[in-house]
Amino acid sequence: MNQTEQEALKQDLPLFKELSKNRSYLKATYENCDDVTFHTFFIGGHTEAVLLYMEGLSDTKQIENNVMETLMDDQSSFTNIHKTVKEKLHVLDAKEIHTFTDCITYVSIGYSILMLQREDCALALGLVKTKKRPIEEPEAESVVRGPREGFIEDIKTNISLIRKKISSPTLKMQSFKVGSYTKTEVVLAYIEGKADKQVLEKLKTRINQMELDGVLETGYIEGFIKDHPYSPFPQLLTTERPDVAAANLLEGRIVILVDGTPFILVAPVSFYSFIQSPEDYYFGFLIGSSVRLLRYLFIFFSVTLPSIYVAILTFHQEMIPTTLLITIASSREAIPFPAFVEAIMMEVTFEALREAGLRLPKQIGAAVSIVGGLVIGQAAVQAGIVSAPMVIVVSLTGIASFLVPRYSQGIALRLLRFPVILLAGTLGLFGLMLGIMTIGIHLCKLTSIGVPYLPPMRNGAWKDIFVRASWQSLQKRSLHDSNQKNLGMRGKDSKA
Repeated sequence: MNQTEQEALKQDLPLFKELSKNRSYLKATYENCDDVTFHTFFIGGHTEAVLLYMEGLSDTKQIENNVMETLMDDQSSFTNIHKTVKEKLHVLDAKEIHTFTDCITYVSIGYSILMLQREDCALALGLVKTKKRPIEEPEAESVVRGPREGFIEDIKTNISLIRKKISSPTLKMQSFKVGSYTKTEVVLAYIEGKADKQVLEKLKTRINQMELDGVLETGYIEGFIKDHPYSPFPQLLTTERPDVAAANLLEGRIVILVDGTPFILVAPVSFYSFIQSPEDYYFGFLIGSSVRLLRYLFIFFSVTLPSIYVAILTFHQEMIPTTLLITIASSREAIPFPAFVEAIMMEVTFEALREAGLRLPKQIGAAVSIVGGLVIGQAAVQAGIVSAPMVIVVSLTGIASFLVPRYSQGIALRLLRFPVILLAGTLGLFGLMLGIMTIGIHLCKLTSIGVPYLPPMRNGAWKDIFVRASWQSLQKRSLHDSNQKNLGMRGKDSKA
């Protein structure tokens, strides 16, 4: 590409009336791109035209049947060639474009560009080849009760799944293009009147200020828009379930969809949002409340149980009943390591097995993580490397961590387990309390798009945080109506 052509594209120059000049500029742009086709033909046998499309992205059969045959066989006398072509083509999605940048943008997403002689504009024809994964049950979020359809990689399909659940025209969708190379479509979905305007403006500003070469997944967006990038706690909710997205929209939150991934983001959220599960609202309130309380209890154990065992066994043996102390002492008689080292060794091994189970094929992943843990634990006990009580404690901790509904929150709690064990192994129960207080202070300082991560408990918020009250007693509210006081509160009009 020579300097003149580079400047033309850089300055976003308009198309010329000379077809040969337009073709020259675009051919230079797509030099060494063998999948880009420039097809020259004549409309009605006398008007020269060029059809530009990208093989693999454009539907060549539709191009041949709906464009080429229609225009080449037409022998009408044209007065306004451009207007006549628009009227004769049987293509619903046809956009008029005027610049080289527009041509490149539309070709990259599968459109076909029709350029005519003596016309300073072109037609972008939406003859895109659509190949997409069918709608299936989400794999990352198991469904006990509820809809079994999940998002896919196609953003238009994902939008339709949300529209199917919320048919109101107040559901707004605002689109952005992010990534200097990928031009990935990012959509903000929200319900007008429910979503907080300040939060919405913050999200728009942060997305517009993103400077990236490309966006391939929602994790790229999340890293730029969250308030505290160095915190281990997730500040945006990730889900691939349309019912979860619809429920959060009804509560006044904003949903962020990215083309090319089935995972969407929800903002703003609170700590309690990651503890709640959609099934809490599909079952009766007694069952939902019982399961939620059990979840809170075991989430606490997932962070503190090994630390409590290490602290008591190392510094506070007087707190253990005599019979139990004798049993533990006999099991640790041949162990060469202190309890702190035991705990670290077993926790690291358990986490490695869990990650290996996630990365391996499904057929053997579960067997490796569960059976492998049992085999290694039993072998370690027989070899005298760790004690049996430590294996029990680590196993219970691992089971407790599985009760966290969201993987992003679960891995944050798993990471925090190690510094808490370190504090408990050096300072005893005082160190354990110091670790818990540090985590609590950190949570109080966090915000999600400017909204407190631990919102104050006001106006009956307990009804939908620690328990799930009946629908009759839940107040109908949104984030905007409650002035962001309680992100964990669900409205009576939400169903998930």
